[in-house]
Amino acid sequence: MAGNGGIIGPTNTTSFGKNKVTSKTSTGAITTQPGTRVIDALLVGGGGAGGRNADGIFDGGAGGGGAGGYLSQTSLSVGGNTPYTATIGAGGTVPSNANPGQRGGDGNNSTLVIGCTTYTAGLGGGGGGTEPAPSASVLNGADAPLGSGGGGGSSDGPLTPGSGGSGGPQGNAGGPTSSSTQNYAGGGGGGANAAGTASADSPNANGGAGGAGTANSITGSCVTYAGGGGGGGNTSGGAGGAGGGGTGGRTASSTDATAGGCNTGGGGGGAGRASAANAANGGSGIVIVKEINKASGVWSMQDQIDQLENGTWPKPLISYSLNYLVVAGGGGSGSAKCGYASGGGGAGGYRASGYGPSPLQGSALPFSNLEGGESYVVTVGGGGAGGSSGSHPCKGAAGSNSIFNACGSAPVKITSTGGGQTEGNGGSGGGGGPGVATGVGSGGSGNTPPVSPPQGNNGGSGGHSSGGTASGGGGGATAAGGNGSTGGGAGGAGGAGAPNTILGPDSSYAGGGGGANNNANNPSGGAGGGGRGGSCGQTQQNGTDNTGGGAGGGYSGSPPSAGANGGSGVVIIRAPSDRTLAVSPGTNSTSTHPGGDKLATFTVSGTLTVS
Repeated sequence: MAGNGGIIGPTNTTSFGKNKVTSKTSTGAITTQPGTRVIDALLVGGGGAGGRNADGIFDGGAGGGGAGGYLSQTSLSVGGNTPYTATIGAGGTVPSNANPGQRGGDGNNSTLVIGCTTYTAGLGGGGGGTEPAPSASVLNGADAPLGSGGGGGSSDGPLTPGSGGSGGPQGNAGGPTSSSTQNYAGGGGGGANAAGTASADSPNANGGAGGAGTANSITGSCVTYAGGGGGGGNTSGGAGGAGGGGTGGRTASSTDATAGGCNTGGGGGGAGRASAANAANGGSGIVIVKEINKASGVWSMQDQIDQLENGTWPKPLISYSLNYLVVAGGGGSGSAKCGYASGGGGAGGYRASGYGPSPLQGSALPFSNLEGGESYVVTVGGGGAGGSSGSHPCKGAAGSNSIFNACGSAPVKITSTGGGQTEGNGGSGGGGGPGVATGVGSGGSGNTPPVSPPQGNNGGSGGHSSGGTASGGGGGATAAGGNGSTGGGAGGAGGAGAPNTILGPDSSYAGGGGGANNNANNPSGGAGGGGRGGSCGQTQQNGTDNTGGGAGGGYSGSPPSAGANGGSGVVIIRAPSDRTLAVSPGTNSTSTHPGGDKLATFTVSGTLTVS
């Protein structure tokens, strides 16, 4: 007789776990429900502590602690009504004040034991200490075999500046200290999703930022874990990485570092360049288990009725594909000194499927075996701010990334990179300046980081001659920015954006900002929201919001003027006609294409629900 109630068919694979989620924040057992046979699990190790400076000595800034390891597991087989031991890794601790210039303590592993298998999320490495120290090696961030390495500590004397600790397969390396002979700031600790950033050179000596963590929605909400700790600094401490990373201490106001977030595995902030700017501990880890509902194979009617009555029978599963347009925020342009000009901002990264120029089309996103009602977190990147009018040169700020399915993973997570500011790298690169003091500026690189198809193009180079100054245009989605004239002519045009009909009408997105010049020519922005560059008698334009257009390059008569702002990005999703879309907040919108497909347009960050 068949083992499934007398009906011949495939072997049943079942788990009636009701999708129960258990978050373990302290060591102990997780006991499954009687009907559970399959679980998903997320483990995060304890983050490393920030390095500490020498007690009572006005020395350099220390490295930020590395994040604990991040380990996500799916479809693990378990028994029902069975306890499984979860060990929660503690965060690393800062050494005693009696020990000057010491490396921060490492975090501890988090584990989950299922049968004879132990799943381990590794520890985060401690941040490097500062001089004076027992040896140069103390300035190096600690290595992490599985998790993320600590940031390097600084040296204001004869010792070699510290390097970042290496990271393992569950994390990334810590950032080094700047190679400056006398550097007063530490590198950021590595995070689950990115390496820590190197500290800045003197005289400002800003601490390096901690590496970003990784988002996960196992609990039903999008939560980011395992961010690296910021390095300690002189003017400012490094920012903690998203996912519980602590902020580095700073000499200004003798501000202490902050600790890694509890149960995030975040690294602690490194000490600032003052004995009062103390280091901070790493954050503890966590183990999260989700008991899965699934049933496949052939079932008798009685079994189905029993499970329906118990509320454990899974819903029918659905599958669908989504086309997308994801455009990041455009880059800002630099401020301009009297009589000079700055390069245009690069367009935000452009990524699309199904519509727009065929060489730039990726594949639609496949989603399968879902119950319906799934939610996807959407991030709409802001445009980069223009450079301040109070300083020159000031190259402005890069645009911010736009992301569809921020809590997902490749290939169904799409990230477009913010456009580069003047001379900066990004989705598309910013245009080069005319080289008033340091030589003609090169345009920034586009498609950075690289993706396929490419998300943007390079910015144009600046030009400079006795006849005047002209800067390069920012890159666009389909063309590089134009070069600035070397004979006193126009600034470079912004690179053209890409036309796209995902909404029905043909609209263009991701045009580069035009480069500025000091004569009466009008440097045009690229089609797709790129701002016009400034010139004599003409004010630079901002990039157009919700197109990802780059800012027009700044021009100033007198006094120095601010640069222009990049345009914000946009995310548009197109689903089959048999799907229902809902968006939040209400600023975003849904509509139906004349052909029946469902559309969701995000002009601000929010959530898309598909049923």
